[in-house]
Amino acid sequence: MSQYLNEGKVRGIIHLIEETKTFGQKGFRKRVVVLEQPGDRFTNYIPIEFTQDACDRVDALSLGQDLEVTFRLSGRRWQRDPSSEVKFFVNPEASNFKVVSGDAGDGPASIDSVNDEFAQASYEEDDIPF
Repeated sequence: MSQYLNEGKVRGIIHLIEETKTFGQKGFRKRVVVLEQPGDRFTNYIPIEFTQDACDRVDALSLGQDLEVTFRLSGRRWQRDPSSEVKFFVNPEASNFKVVSGDAGDGPASIDSVNDEFAQASYEEDDIPF
């Protein structure tokens, strides 16, 4: 077990479900679901990434559903060349979800184990679009 805890949960109303995008020669797949959290002063929009086989499980979701997502934080450092600015990116990657309420219908509402291949996925740094 890692000494660093990179997991969390977030809950919100599904505002946007993007189409699946494929990157790189090995076919890395990513799909973003944006959760909306109304606030007193402003609305918070949180993009959550579903990768590889989990992209297909998003098909069971609909706009307006109240969704709770368990996620892992993934961070990357990126620099175009030694003389350019260094940038850092953080991505919440879904590991599980459940529909709390909404138009869920009778379809599947959770991922038991999103992508067992998640941890085993092999892709090159060049395949990742950030």
